[in-house]
Amino acid sequence: MSDHHVAITEFETREELAQALADQTADALRSAISDGGAATLAVSGGSTPKLYFQKLSLAELDWESVTVTLVDERWVPESSERSNARLVKQNLLQNEAHAASFVPLYTGAATPEEGIHEVAERVADMSGPITVAILGMGDDGHTASFFPGGDRLAYAIDPTSHLLVSPMRAEAAGEPRITLTLPVLLAATMLVLHVEGAGKKKVLETALAGKDANKMPIRAVVAHAPHPLQIVWAP
Repeated sequence: MSDHHVAITEFETREELAQALADQTADALRSAISDGGAATLAVSGGSTPKLYFQKLSLAELDWESVTVTLVDERWVPESSERSNARLVKQNLLQNEAHAASFVPLYTGAATPEEGIHEVAERVADMSGPITVAILGMGDDGHTASFFPGGDRLAYAIDPTSHLLVSPMRAEAAGEPRITLTLPVLLAATMLVLHVEGAGKKKVLETALAGKDANKMPIRAVVAHAPHPLQIVWAP
């Protein structure tokens, strides 16, 4: 796989990928804390990042100066097994990382539309651009909650938008969702797409071969990233 808009690193095992990505993340967080006294980390849900979370939770750094949030969230409470916040708290905010602050995207409002202003305020209150943002990718080429056919996809992936967050409803999304917008993700100092497995590799190859971001929204990230998008993959 090759594309002038991406930089792909392939690992032999998922264990090696998780450790390398955790080390790189920790270095970026330490650097931001050294430079400005604080750092922010935005992560994705799903099963793929669990091992990475567990490795990162052991990193020795000033976690009290780190704010962790989510790239996107299902509009469900943390008591739900579908909650990304629950996943992060169980796998990342443990060990050394238990001292980090956490900013959830779910507010408890009845709908993401009703909670949108509070979520936007939470994101705006985090200090400066995100230090590290780790994206995942679905079999349909979605990333964050940028789903093909999403009701607010055009707004969420508009690189000129001033919105920080957007609600999203799509057939493939299951629950209504809330997501950081493309400009917020692209402003991250370190932006990485984490994919694993042969199936996801084929999806990625298809995405990199085309240009229509409405069909495979990960293409919007690749097309508009200010630097070649870092991609890490393991079988």
